[in-house]
Amino acid sequence: MAAVSSSSLLRRLRPGLPAAVVVSTAVLGTALTAVPPAGAGAAYPAVAPAPGGAAAPAADPTGTVSPPTSTPSTPSTTPFPPSPPTNLTATQVRTTSVTLTWTAATRGCCPVVGYDITYYQAFDDVIYSLSLGDVTTTTITNYIQPGRQYSFRVSARDGDGRRSAATDALTVVTPVTDTGPDTTPPSAPQNLTVGEVTGSTATLSWAPSTDNVGVLGYNVYRFDGWFTSTLVATVPGTTYTGPLPPSTPLRTLYYVRARDAAGNVSIASNTVTVPATTTPPPPPPSTCRVTYRNQSEWAGGFVATVTVQNTGTAAVDGWIVTFGFPGDQQITNAWNATVGQTGATVTARNVDWNRVIAPDGSATFGFQGRWGASDAPPTGFSLNGAPCTVG
Repeated sequence: MAAVSSSSLLRRLRPGLPAAVVVSTAVLGTALTAVPPAGAGAAYPAVAPAPGGAAAPAADPTGTVSPPTSTPSTPSTTPFPPSPPTNLTATQVRTTSVTLTWTAATRGCCPVVGYDITYYQAFDDVIYSLSLGDVTTTTITNYIQPGRQYSFRVSARDGDGRRSAATDALTVVTPVTDTGPDTTPPSAPQNLTVGEVTGSTATLSWAPSTDNVGVLGYNVYRFDGWFTSTLVATVPGTTYTGPLPPSTPLRTLYYVRARDAAGNVSIASNTVTVPATTTPPPPPPSTCRVTYRNQSEWAGGFVATVTVQNTGTAAVDGWIVTFGFPGDQQITNAWNATVGQTGATVTARNVDWNRVIAPDGSATFGFQGRWGASDAPPTGFSLNGAPCTVG
């Protein structure tokens, strides 16, 4: 495997904004540096062409003209670039690296001398690039992070700098761990659509994802069309009804990712646009109350229970409770719910027998965990994306 010979980054065009590309100064400096073609470097005396385009014969020192010794060669008139590489595949996807392989390009007028790779993180405006020698596999580690979605393209390059068209984009999502019991992300949600739209709310729906262990829930994101995504809800099912977004100068798009109990997230669904409201709606009244209790605690360990009460007038059919630990707690096992943790964020989903919480009813789940510096209790909880009263 050849080492990367150069790398750079630039900004993608912002959707909905005037076309502009921002290139780092290092890249700009590189772009403005003239690169001589292969074989350049030595200067030779120029020979003036004879009338009609033929090279003039060299003058003989005696004053006579010597006949040409050979027919002048004709420059290449077929400056065709290479064909695009084919069969771009990710043979290994890890938390901080992606290994790509592809089938070599076919030369055009000149031999293929290398390949250029461009890639970017989904819902971001930075494009990364690197140049390789004449290889058909490489492992990319720069800017690769756990639980992120990336798209890659590869193009071929000949010795005169001609480049082929790029391959189709290859999209992957990195796992959140390389050593855990579950390193496989769920499949991407399909067919995200906007359903009923009222004066203050809109309903999104999508086809369910699959997972080798089980889908814990779905993250719903709002995207500004540039590089900022906001998690607006985590729901157990395949629909979400939320307030209309505020009007902004940027675009307002929504997309959905499935997640499993290990914290792996899927490739994002398609994006949809939701009509904006001119005035932000007031936050809806809380329809849930959550009580967190430390049942027991010892040096390095604890047992806690969480009770979620439905204070609304309609039954809750399927629930996901999310909260964040203010300390360094890590859950090791749980009961009465399917519980996953990513960093400090905990997501607990109902099991089959307690999926419905009637009005004024409640459901309780518990877990055991470990801690080192702090076992402080959480202070904020949400039920299906809506904040709950704590107490």
